[in-house]
Amino acid sequence: MTINPNSTLGTFYGVGVGPGISGMIPVAALQALQTCEVIVYPRATSQETSAALWCLRGLELPKAEFQEVAFKMDPDRNVLRQHYLELAQELAELLKQQKNVGYLTLGDALTYSTYGYTIAALQDVLPDVPHKTFPGITSYASVAAALNWPLGEGKERTLILPCPDDMEYLRRDIETHDIVVLMKIGKRLPQVLALLHSMGIAQHCVFARRLGFEEERLCADVSQLSAEADSGYLSTMLIRRAPREKRHS
Repeated sequence: MTINPNSTLGTFYGVGVGPGISGMIPVAALQALQTCEVIVYPRATSQETSAALWCLRGLELPKAEFQEVAFKMDPDRNVLRQHYLELAQELAELLKQQKNVGYLTLGDALTYSTYGYTIAALQDVLPDVPHKTFPGITSYASVAAALNWPLGEGKERTLILPCPDDMEYLRRDIETHDIVVLMKIGKRLPQVLALLHSMGIAQHCVFARRLGFEEERLCADVSQLSAEADSGYLSTMLIRRAPREKRHS
């Protein structure tokens, strides 16, 4: 946390919300948002609504003006650098007006999140910006809770990674860890399922997509999953290399 009470700038708050279920936000983070004049929320250009804003529904934030930022997942790093620079400059102008600004992100603010790029760019543009980042609930922690699926027991080794394009890389990761948390699956789901079936472990794995939304999909046994029907945005899979060991008689 870097907050100077004598600063002439507003304070910037990074807040992880959800994923999915309304109200899944730390009390301290909600109290910080209630002091904000502006709350900025991201929306993927491929989606009609903001997943992060959806997670705030029903919560009282009467003081804030909401502003949307559209994110295009462009593979060109130069395009992305320019995007984050422009966003940081817009945020800096609000903070120079002594407005407190909240920035929403889905899940945890610093786990595979655009917020990490945003705060880095803002600190370059406005080095003395007072700021605080609140931790949130990761998508995989939320999926594990929804399905009562432990993310690690005893001395099990857990790996968290975005889904690779090459399934042989994923095979090696599964073979060298007890549990793999697989994020950013998207259109690669058919290849992932084919790999798990070939390894004979699909029945040990679980899957969730758009958790907490109306179109939520939860699957406690991915051997029953439809590769085509369940591909898409905001999906997470929890992979177990071997059956869970029973610790009770």
